[in-house]
Amino acid sequence: MSEIIRNAIEALQKRNIEALYASDRNVAREELIKIVGSADTVGIGGSMTIQELDVVEELEKQGSKVIWHWMCLPEDMMEVRKEATRAKYFCCSTNALTYDGRLVNIDGIGNRASAMFYGPETVVVVTGRNKLTADLDSALERIKNVACPLNARRLNLDTPCARKGKCIDCNHTARMCNIITIIERKPLLTDLRVILVDEELGF
Repeated sequence: MSEIIRNAIEALQKRNIEALYASDRNVAREELIKIVGSADTVGIGGSMTIQELDVVEELEKQGSKVIWHWMCLPEDMMEVRKEATRAKYFCCSTNALTYDGRLVNIDGIGNRASAMFYGPETVVVVTGRNKLTADLDSALERIKNVACPLNARRLNLDTPCARKGKCIDCNHTARMCNIITIIERKPLLTDLRVILVDEELGF
């Protein structure tokens, strides 16, 4: 474990956020499955990291109903997004994690970001080491100029960031940078846990 990862885990714990170390995605998958157990409902926010863990089948085998708008028809997406935020457990990633333990996120709609601190009883955030940033400024820089352009291209959006590969603070109708959240400490009514993976995952 690198000193940066160790310090980030300690910083999260000081903020009353339970933090676990996973040496790779396989360990992270097992930790996530163990945490969720046989929960009746598990919501998932839009997340390449969770997709790369390939965990849905295992959760369903344990008896959980997995609620994820990436697994439904386009016309059902909005309702499924809402249902996911009401699940007992919610799994997602974070766009950035600062060295001092703050989770920084940017959303277009807000379902993923809001569910991280209100709605589900337990939220499990899985993040790769590539999401670690020195401070808030570098976190926002990373999100706007790395994560958002890659996600825009994945979704085939015709936004300036998708075309140029960087943020120009546009006013496009499909703009993804509409909501910014910073989780400073454990939300009062949410059991927030972070699995920090010593591997690059997601955007």
